[in-house]
Amino acid sequence: MRARNLTTVAVAVSALAVPFLAGSNAAAAPADGIYDEYVALGDSWSADVVIADANGTPDTTHAPVGCGQSHTNYPKLLAAELGITNFRDATCGGAETDDFYAPQSVEPGGTNPAQFDRLTPTTDLVTVGIGGNDAGIAGAAMDCFGVFPDNETAPPGTAPEQVPNGGCKDRYAPEGGEDQLARQILEAEPKVVAALQEIHRRSPDARVLIIDYFAAVPEHACYPTVPISEEDMVYLHATMLRLNAMVQRAAVAGGAEFVDSYTPTIGHDICQAPNVRYAEVFGPSVNGPAVGVPAHPNSAGAAAQFRAVLAQFHAGG
Repeated sequence: MRARNLTTVAVAVSALAVPFLAGSNAAAAPADGIYDEYVALGDSWSADVVIADANGTPDTTHAPVGCGQSHTNYPKLLAAELGITNFRDATCGGAETDDFYAPQSVEPGGTNPAQFDRLTPTTDLVTVGIGGNDAGIAGAAMDCFGVFPDNETAPPGTAPEQVPNGGCKDRYAPEGGEDQLARQILEAEPKVVAALQEIHRRSPDARVLIIDYFAAVPEHACYPTVPISEEDMVYLHATMLRLNAMVQRAAVAGGAEFVDSYTPTIGHDICQAPNVRYAEVFGPSVNGPAVGVPAHPNSAGAAAQFRAVLAQFHAGG
């Protein structure tokens, strides 16, 4: 989802993080493939945005450094597994469907060309991960993280205890009022459908798969691991389910295959142990050593997305 501002700040400090990271991730062994030209489109959850990891700073092979592309995001893992060398990865942190049609300004690095520019009439495989930024989910999620000093429970002479301040649900879905995020998800749906239809127009022979957002948000809060109230976490969880349902509907309407990355990743949410979770609350990650972007997939999350796409690839082959 939207990570434009987070990625900009993160890349600026990546030089400090790289010396602490070591090792490398081996690419999957190429398999005999039947696809010749693969294009990956999407937002930060497809780019699997990273500040720095064992491979260094973000990959600039296909997009500016400000897009935050991981060297091991799921599109790159898929291309390696299928042995596809004619591969273009357009994914970029902060992307909305508008950025499929027009250039996206990112810092540092300048501009990511319109993602659709990577498509050609001979493209025969396309993966898509989009919709969350159109619906404004990432910004709302970050609004839900927060603490405030609870002076009543702080021992005399000590720093106040920090507790979740809540209020996120009340802001976006007030009692008796409209659920703003639910409305924005519905408004994003025709944009996603139109994008899928445009892919088919530009690349009529392509197999198109659209992936949902994996199970990063749990059903219940886990303060102090994640600084968010119970009410707000329950609301965010329900909102993510709505978002994924929209992506699935858009897949049907837009003539794409739906990839369920949510179901196989249940139990790997941000409340889990550092070596279990597939997304991070804050930057540092031990589930694949990295300094990542908060509330985004770590390298284990990217690998889980890859497995979900590959499973659908074989199932629908």
